[in-house]
Amino acid sequence: MLLRILTVFLSGLLCLTVAQAQDAGARSVLIRSVQADFVQEKHLAILAHPIVSTGRFTFKAPVSLRWEYFTPVHTVLLMDDGRTRKYVSQNGEFVEEHGMGVDSMQIVLQEITGWLDGEINDTPTFIAEPEKDGYIILRPRDQALARIVSRIELKLMGTSGLMESVTLYEGPESFTRMVFAEAVLNEAILPSVFRQP
Repeated sequence: MLLRILTVFLSGLLCLTVAQAQDAGARSVLIRSVQADFVQEKHLAILAHPIVSTGRFTFKAPVSLRWEYFTPVHTVLLMDDGRTRKYVSQNGEFVEEHGMGVDSMQIVLQEITGWLDGEINDTPTFIAEPEKDGYIILRPRDQALARIVSRIELKLMGTSGLMESVTLYEGPESFTRMVFAEAVLNEAILPSVFRQP
C-alpha cells in the first residue's frame, strides 16, 4: 500500500514541482494548474509482461489534486482543502474507501508539498541528488523505507521543466514507471473536479 501511495503522490506532485523550476537562462513559469495523461507500468521479476495502468492527473495550486486510474480498475484519489479521499468503482458506482491507507496518503502529502515551491530539495524523508543529464534522483533516508523503494528517478522533458517520467525502484528487478503525456498548463478547472469522483 505504501508503494502505491508513493507512486501516486510523488509522481503527481513531482511533475508539478519540476514544471515550476527555473530553466537555465529562462524565466520561471508560475503554475496555477496542470493536467496530464499517464501510463503506469509495474515490472516484477515474476511477471512475463508488466502490469499496465492508464489514467490522468489534474492539479490546481496550491494543493488540490485529482489522480484517476481508468484501467485496469477505475480508481479516483482526491485531495482538496486538506482532506484526502479514495474512491473505487464497484458495479458502476464509486464507493469511498476509508482506513489506514487513506490516512497514510495524507502523511505522504504533507511530506512532499514542500516541493511545490519549484525546488526539489532534501526533506526529512528523501535526499535529492543534483540534476544530471535530465535526471533527478531521490533516495530515502530511512532504511525501512529504502527496503520498499530504493530510489526514485525523475526524468525531465527536455528544457521545458516538465516531468517526462517517474520511476520507483523497489528492488533489483522490480520497478514502477509512470510516463506522462498531453500536459496542459494553467487551464481553468472547476472546484468540483477535486471534490467528486
